[in-house]
Order: sequence, then structure tokens, then C-alpha cells
Amino acid sequence: MYVLIGGAGLVGLSLAQKLVELGHTIAVVDIDPIACRYVREQVGAMAFEGSAVSTEVLLEAGIRKADSLAAVLRSDALNLALVTLGKHYGVPHILTRMRHSDFAEPLRLAGANHIVSTVELAVSTMVNAIEYPQVESMMHFEQGQIEVLKLAIPNNCYVVGRTLAEVARNPMFPPGSLIIGYQSHPHTNLIIPNGSTVLEPGSTVLIVTKPGQIHQIIDFIDGCQQPESLNFYKF
Repeated sequence: MYVLIGGAGLVGLSLAQKLVELGHTIAVVDIDPIACRYVREQVGAMAFEGSAVSTEVLLEAGIRKADSLAAVLRSDALNLALVTLGKHYGVPHILTRMRHSDFAEPLRLAGANHIVSTVELAVSTMVNAIEYPQVESMMHFEQGQIEVLKLAIPNNCYVVGRTLAEVARNPMFPPGSLIIGYQSHPHTNLIIPNGSTVLEPGSTVLIVTKPGQIHQIIDFIDGCQQPESLNFYKF
């Protein structure tokens, strides 16, 4: 995939590095010659020196053939201009960073497919870390209607040694929630489990749930160290 990144700041450089590691062809546009040299020599991507909202520079960087465009410039106004140009040149997938929420609607109207609010993302991450310290990570989908939690299973948890089918049948397991990922140990691959998958001590699970059930999920995992609180059905 050919990805064009406007901006070689910390976010732009980190994004370029990760995408190069994933095997994509990356081109970065920035006015800073030192940043461009770093992109070429350290990141292993192409770099074009000049303004990322200059049509001449963008055409030189190959915007017409880009599969994706990432606008991560220093201001929302510049990102808005880059998104508009990306839409004009027919880039099928455009994403942008946004600092101020006032730009959300203009960016959508200009053609951004994905808008990442840096402030909202940082605040949401911090709030989740404070409110749910047991959760290793949390992802939001459909404007927060669905949550995916990454939780570790305590070594002395009563569900250890149980199959996912047994766990799902427990009346304390929140209805509508689903375990969709399983990692037996930190250095093993994440797998898609089935009902016969057995939870091992120290394992990690990915659980899909509704926002209103997050506390129930956490209470279930934390409370599972008291066997009498679970009352697993025997089948």
C-alpha cells in the first residue's frame, strides 16, 4: 500500500516507522530538511521537502497514486487543507489528526474518512486508566457503543481450568458479552478461541461488551477469586 504522510513531527515519524515495519511504501512530506533526512536515513521511507499543502509538492510525492493519506500537520487548518487536496486528487482513504473539536465537521465535509482527536484520545485513555486500572487496554467502536477490553486472568482465579463455554454459562458473566481473543502467555500468539478453549493461569483475554457492562466484566474477573461467589453450574 502506498501511504502519503503530511507532517514529519513525532506522530508523523512514528506512523511512518510503524507502517514501514508493516511492509508498506511510505512517502513523507515536510518543510523541515532535517526531518526529511531523518525519514530517509533512519525510517527507510521516501521524503519530499516542501509544504504538504503545495499541489506541486504533493504531485511530486505521488498523491495521485496514494492508497491512503495521513494529515498530521502542526495545525488543524493545515490538516483541513491537506484533506481537501487529498479528496481533490482522489485519494480513497484519508485520515487526519484533530486538535480542536470545532474542526470535526469541516474535516468530515472535506473528505476525511477517519478523524483522530488527540485531546479526546488522551483524556479518554487517562480516564479509563483511572477508572479501570485492571484493564490492560481498551478499544472503542461505533462511537463508543462497543468496547473491547484486554484483561489478565489472575493465577488463582476460579475460572482457571474452565472452558469458555463453562464461563459463558455462569450467571454472573454479563449477557451479551463475548470472549473473542485468548493469549495463554505473554509471548504466545493471540488466538480466536472457541467454547472448548481452557483458560490457563496468567492468560489474557479480549472481551467484547457494552459500555454499561464494563464494571460487571471487571467485577466478574476480580471476584472470580472467591469460588463461592461464582456458583458454576455443573454439566
